[in-house]
Amino acid sequence: MTELAPAPTANSRVTRQDVARYAGVSSAVVSYVVNGGPKRVAPATAAKVIDAIEVLGYRPNAAARALKLGSAEMLGLVIPSNTNTFYADMARAVEEAAADQGFALLTSNSSAGTGAESRSLRNFRARQVDGVLLATGSAQPDLSQLKGSNIPVVLLDAFTPWPDVTTIGVDFQTGAARGVRHLIGHGHTDIGLVIGYLAGAIPDKRELGWLDALTEAGLSEGPIVRTTFDREGGYSAGRRMFEGKRRPTAAFVSSDMQAVGMLRAIHELGLSVPDDVAIVSFDGSAESEFSWPPLTTLKQPVQDMAEKAVSVLGSARRGEPAPEGHHVYGTELIVRRSCGCSF
Repeated sequence: MTELAPAPTANSRVTRQDVARYAGVSSAVVSYVVNGGPKRVAPATAAKVIDAIEVLGYRPNAAARALKLGSAEMLGLVIPSNTNTFYADMARAVEEAAADQGFALLTSNSSAGTGAESRSLRNFRARQVDGVLLATGSAQPDLSQLKGSNIPVVLLDAFTPWPDVTTIGVDFQTGAARGVRHLIGHGHTDIGLVIGYLAGAIPDKRELGWLDALTEAGLSEGPIVRTTFDREGGYSAGRRMFEGKRRPTAAFVSSDMQAVGMLRAIHELGLSVPDDVAIVSFDGSAESEFSWPPLTTLKQPVQDMAEKAVSVLGSARRGEPAPEGHHVYGTELIVRRSCGCSF
């Protein structure tokens, strides 16, 4: 009977060779078990290796593995705000999709600022990540920090195509128009717009969708308030839009976070949602379901977009041609109480 090699002492670092000696196999076999290939290992042998790994507390050296493979097996994600529940949902979906493809994920919060975005991209380049996912607060993102790096980039939550970069987003204009039509269907003829600031030259397509629906119905434009994409911005917009004598009976709001802030402003003004003011918002974040009243919202398919983005970067790592262009997803109207629908 072959005796197992003794375990390393507590003060020594466990290596792959230690695991191999303890399991009575070659270090190559340990590598095959840890990495899932490329050669198949008999189940009984794999079980011995796994047992040795658990007993010895072996942890593969990620840096050494990266050098050997020429890959950090890591992606970088930049989001505008980690306190925004929509982007928190997106980050979680990207992390899950990345893990499914064997990537770790580094996440950075840009606070919707181009300077912070550039710093994050520079940091990701220095760390030699295998790909970058950028959800930007700008209509014209600056990708110069990655120029010449051969690091593939995917723009998430994008409005329009971008040269030589895969972009993924929803049909903001069609979705917004659908939300406004829903308000029109409730009999509203004076519908305001709360819209976030978008850095860059292009218009926010949610505003275009609002205009499309009003024009189609022969209605005049309601009041517009431009504000930040957060609760505070929504609160401020609500006060400005509804505290005067002339106020719209409904509003389309460009994000759930803004709508949540606006709900507080409306309640403070002694008004009721949806009796005095009906609201439809955009994003479909988890928070929209737990506001009061719950928000009717246009839900973005975050999971599908995250999986698509990571698959694009996975293809690039494998040397396969990336599906370039602008990938557009539809939105789903989630009907709750804020629009006036009864349940």
